Amino acid sequence: MADQALLDETDLAIVAALVADGRVSVNELARQVNVSRATAYARLERLRANEVVTGFTAVVDQAKLGLPLAALLLLNVDQHRWRELSEELRRIPGFEYLALTSGEFDMVLLVRVPDIAALRDVVLVKLTSLPEIRTTRTIFVLDEVR
Repeated sequence: MADQALLDETDLAIVAALVADGRVSVNELARQVNVSRATAYARLERLRANEVVTGFTAVVDQAKLGLPLAALLLLNVDQHRWRELSEELRRIPGFEYLALTSGEFDMVLLVRVPDIAALRDVVLVKLTSLPEIRTTRTIFVLDEVR
């Protein structure tokens, strides 16, 4: 893996351009960061080979996809089974993101669901059926900025 110290300003500019638009062409990428096409291509390949850039993704309007309700679920769990629990949580309907955290809660789970009934089922049916989960707290996402 590449160490951040090995990344120069051009590498960081390429990464920023890709974060802004993962579909940017190599020609446009070169123009944006003010390098030749060959340099942009070589740098991009090196960033991918060193797993700095690990993939490309689409940003989707979840509401238009039929999932307008987002909630952060804060979980306290039996920590000795966090790996197995992580796998189970990824199968929860509406799963989008899971983080292992420090502090008051052990995990943060982001789910997106079509309505409050679906969220109720996630929290009161799915999560309560997992014996590793001790407590939960639900926070509704009111707005998001990416």
